[in-house]
Amino acid sequence: MRRSRQPSEHLCPFFREAMNLLAKPWNGEIIATLHQREGQGGGLRFSEFGDLIGIGDRMLSVRLRELETRGLVNRVVDGGPPVRVSYHLTEVGRGFGGVQTSMSQWGMKLARRASRRQA
Repeated sequence: MRRSRQPSEHLCPFFREAMNLLAKPWNGEIIATLHQREGQGGGLRFSEFGDLIGIGDRMLSVRLRELETRGLVNRVVDGGPPVRVSYHLTEVGRGFGGVQTSMSQWGMKLARRASRRQA
């Protein structure tokens, strides 16, 4: 009898871990947006995400909580009044910068190829 394998069992478990995180809707956009903002010197408040990436409050809350639990995002409460909550990348979260750059370059190649096919 043949042993049944899990899909993509042959791939590196660390690669699968990263892909599972990025495969969830909005995670990549949230991390990339925080990375971009931190390059400008700061984090983001909850209300700013909706304006920047168009995500709803409920989904944003779920995703930020998950990313915080996974150690990619820090939630910082600044005493008030009014109390302000901002989100920042952790060291692990900042590691996404190189991935983002590589993915953007790859996306550009894909777009160029698609446009050549249409021409």
